[in-house]
Amino acid sequence: MPYYYDAWFQCLNCDDEHYRLNEIVYHCQRCGGLLEVRHNMESLQRRSGGEWRTLFDQRYMSSVHPYGSSVWGKKEMVCPLVEDENVVSMYEGGSNLLWAERLGTELGMEDLWIKQCGNSHTGSFKDLGMTVLVSMVNQMIAEGQSIPAVACASTGDTSAALAAYCAAAGIPAIVLLPKDMISTAQLIQPIANGAFTLALRTDFDGCMALVQEICRRDQIYLANSMNSLRIEGQKTIAIELLQQFHWEVPDWVVIPGGNLGNVSALGKGFIEAKQMGLIDKLPRLAVAQAAQANPLYLSYLDGFRTFEPQTARDTLASAIKIGNPVSRERAIRTLQHFDGIVEEATEDELANACARADRNGLFTCPHTGVALAALKKMIAAGHVESKSRVIVISTAHGLKFPDFKVKYHEDRLQEFRVEPKHRNMPIEIEAEYEAVHRAVLEAIEQRTLAAAGH
Repeated sequence: MPYYYDAWFQCLNCDDEHYRLNEIVYHCQRCGGLLEVRHNMESLQRRSGGEWRTLFDQRYMSSVHPYGSSVWGKKEMVCPLVEDENVVSMYEGGSNLLWAERLGTELGMEDLWIKQCGNSHTGSFKDLGMTVLVSMVNQMIAEGQSIPAVACASTGDTSAALAAYCAAAGIPAIVLLPKDMISTAQLIQPIANGAFTLALRTDFDGCMALVQEICRRDQIYLANSMNSLRIEGQKTIAIELLQQFHWEVPDWVVIPGGNLGNVSALGKGFIEAKQMGLIDKLPRLAVAQAAQANPLYLSYLDGFRTFEPQTARDTLASAIKIGNPVSRERAIRTLQHFDGIVEEATEDELANACARADRNGLFTCPHTGVALAALKKMIAAGHVESKSRVIVISTAHGLKFPDFKVKYHEDRLQEFRVEPKHRNMPIEIEAEYEAVHRAVLEAIEQRTLAAAGH
């Protein structure tokens, strides 16, 4: 007997308020609250946990479309309503889970891992959610719906993912970016993929308000994370790292937090994995915020009794410079369910955490630096034991932020009060053997002394 799987939008607050996935709806029409995708768990549970593990492992990174994608390899629990021929995939997922042995030793950790989600088609984890959203739009168009374009507000990575997947599907993309607030490497991605790109003289929250209004008035499809289809793709990070650990559950997962969709997504992935029998316990979750944009951290200090949106201040972690996160309600519920914590990192802490990680073979984005700096504080506070297995979610590739790297090593981040502890500048000398010989020996001696002192 063939299995049948179903999913729908469900209001987080109203149990009897639900909508089809091919409806253009982002909020509950009764209470105005956020929606989430709910799955028919009874159907999913007809297979045993062992059967699901075997199926997912058989599909993992295979060449069979669309199941070779680490997102669509879990199609039944992601978006079963999209027909295979309408899936828009770039073979996303399958990113490296790196054992950061040397960095872990420096931090006093035996089992530190970095989930390198930036090793993806457009260089960030946003690909995982965008493949689901654009595929659903492609399905809706195939069913006869008129969708003139898909739009998003972005601090960089969302626009890159939207532009690439829409280009692959032949669907017009519109992106609204805060002018002069994203890196050149991030800006060129939607431009190169042909998206209609608007640089607005406002911050991300201003872009977000405008894109919602445009989508509401002009029937353009909204691609920001308030659209919970993206959560379904991003939740597969949780399933994938479980696969990479042969279905063993880590002790902690540390996640950079801006608009807060990612912590909601990973939490949903772990919960559903447990409901389906893939695992029998849950990890703890931690959200790391930049101190310059930390509304969730301040809410956490107050026991989540209040949440005050703020005007985010300038931060090197530009992708999480968000003072009024859309997914705050989801994130708080997730953290409460997982006995989670929230930590913050100053500009100096995040910049030096990045550089320290780079000195150990990584090439981290500033948002990963926020997570690593927060982890260091968690260790110092006694939240994390030395033997704990900890996964830090690295959300983007460091190559998206070359200016940040250059300015750090040139000591040009004074406006952010960064004192670089791991600077490394090229030395200009004459092209003569003796000069090169002397410089090399001096450098080796200095590094030997530094290592001995450490």
